[in-house]
Amino acid sequence: MSIRTAMLNGVATIEIARPEKKNAITAAMYRAMAEALDAATAEPAVRAVLIVGQPGIFTSGNDIEDFMQRPLDAAPSPALVFMKALMECDRPVIAAVTGAAIGIGTTMLLHCDFVYVSDEARLAMPFVSLGLVPEFASSLIVPQLMGNARAAEKLLLGDPFTGADAVEMGIANAVLPAAEVARHARRVAERFNGLPPGAVRDTKRLMRRSRAAAATEAIEVESTIFAARLQSPEAKEAFSAFFQKRKPDFSSF
Repeated sequence: MSIRTAMLNGVATIEIARPEKKNAITAAMYRAMAEALDAATAEPAVRAVLIVGQPGIFTSGNDIEDFMQRPLDAAPSPALVFMKALMECDRPVIAAVTGAAIGIGTTMLLHCDFVYVSDEARLAMPFVSLGLVPEFASSLIVPQLMGNARAAEKLLLGDPFTGADAVEMGIANAVLPAAEVARHARRVAERFNGLPPGAVRDTKRLMRRSRAAAATEAIEVESTIFAARLQSPEAKEAFSAFFQKRKPDFSSF
């Protein structure tokens, strides 16, 4: 297993720990993160959740080899189980991001309450380049955060962006030197030990209430189209090119 969990001083930590594969996420890892989030929600002693990667890498997104081996008719998918658990977690969720945050590595940040990124962070949502569509309600939330023009750059073109860009566009709270990100995120998480937990949970729920139903609907629509696109000739060409380490050719589509 490449997900490590710990509980210390009121903070449940979920660590993505697979640096040899650039923290690429497998089905088993999605399930482990979902279980950790559910456990944190059920444990009164947990006041906040901290999600961290490794130095220089948050996550490169889905493990493509593992992803292609998953049964398409498996319902719900491990990724969707994780999405649901993160959206329904009633504790404040703080993410500490250094290095690359690709695909779901970026879209999961849209559902965290606090996001701290390093000055070395590089974020991207390159779904279209794989013949796919955005997920985790990013097709809804990204345009809301940054407007349609910038959202088109990030979702249609898949342009990468920096930690400073993420702060300016409303995805992250602050950009810090890489060595300080995790420590700062933990300090923020531990501040909730001194706040009334019921008021924190109720306030988080109120803050998210207006978009909760829309986000859930967006995920359902995205997931249906995503599953169909996985069977498309474009996606098959994109994945073949990935495994063959060549540039995909979409000229005949």
